[in-house]
Amino acid sequence: MRSTLGLFVLVPAAALLFYAGQDLATVGDPSSPPSTHVSPRYIEDGPRETGASNMVTGVLADYRGYDTFGELMVIFTAGLACLVILSASRGTGRGPRRGTRRPPKVES
Repeated sequence: MRSTLGLFVLVPAAALLFYAGQDLATVGDPSSPPSTHVSPRYIEDGPRETGASNMVTGVLADYRGYDTFGELMVIFTAGLACLVILSASRGTGRGPRRGTRRPPKVES
């Protein structure tokens, strides 16, 4: 029952994605809009507008700064979540933590 329901959702979603993907520009096509409009502007005006000597740095830091910042926040949040999960699993009674054993008492 579950796999049938999953197929009813997956097949139309895949068909919609393939249909929408037909309108995307072909990768490496020199006559595509990104190659004819966006890239020449970045190449010609990038050093003057950004002040960066490296074109990749200028694009990532200035033109796509918010996008790059968002990607960094996603990576930071994922790392923080991993630390929280790993630190929470240490105190769940799965055995003694390293370095928390007390030496046995010696009675005299």
